[in-house]
Amino acid sequence: MSTSLATVPAARRCQTALNSFHSTVYFAPDLSRSLAGYGVEDPLAAHVAGKTAALGRVGPGVATAALNGLAHRLVARHLPAVWDRVDPRTVVALRTEAADTVLRRLLGEEVIASPAMAEAAGLAGLAISACAPQGRPMYAALADLPVPDAPHLALWHAATRLREYRGDGHIALLLGAGLAGLDALVLHTASGDGVPKEAVLANHGWTAGEWDAAEERLRARGLLGADSAPTERGRRFREELESDTDRLDAAPYDRLGEEGVARLTELVGGFVTAAAEAGAYPPALRHLFTVD
Repeated sequence: MSTSLATVPAARRCQTALNSFHSTVYFAPDLSRSLAGYGVEDPLAAHVAGKTAALGRVGPGVATAALNGLAHRLVARHLPAVWDRVDPRTVVALRTEAADTVLRRLLGEEVIASPAMAEAAGLAGLAISACAPQGRPMYAALADLPVPDAPHLALWHAATRLREYRGDGHIALLLGAGLAGLDALVLHTASGDGVPKEAVLANHGWTAGEWDAAEERLRARGLLGADSAPTERGRRFREELESDTDRLDAAPYDRLGEEGVARLTELVGGFVTAAAEAGAYPPALRHLFTVD
């Protein structure tokens, strides 16, 4: 029996690199500008539409369930109203076009057309061949989309699928731990690995009062201390969640094997470093997208 890579830090490093590569689109204005041409002028509406378009013309309930971290009121403010302005299939196409523009701008045409990019796309494609859709709605919706022909877009599409494959498994574990929605975000931020509080409140639709209430719930469970930092129990709790998520996320990295994981991390990590140097990520968040 082979040893699962879920217990090996290399698998998580590879996933971090892929997630960082995918996330370049979030900090660029390209998708928002395209959707503004359809009358979708709020950047948060563009974000919600971009994240959920693969699911089809869903309403706020389904979208909130799939996204988990956004407040329902924020999602309901924009869905289904956005779909009256632009069809989800059009949003999927615009998001892919945005990825194309962003990656070409950040990496340059030589890297886009390089053998390294084609090799990375092939390895990522092998990884996603091990993923099954059962119980993973966001991943499954993306898996139904055609794979782009261009290697840099095939890699971005695979990275997106692998991001959501892990995310779907993580959400299931959060639900099992009684830590869905804002509570999970607060504990993640407190750990130093998550998005800062100000960014969560600005972009996820939660209020300061709701944040404070979430902190109180976490203190009552012994996961946060009076200083709003994780307790020892809270740190162990987070570590166990991530380890269990690694276990649920093991299949694509097991399919690659140790050498494949190392090579994909090396290739994509190089692209991410170049993108970061070109300004892909806000300075305050750049540490979240560093591939050690």
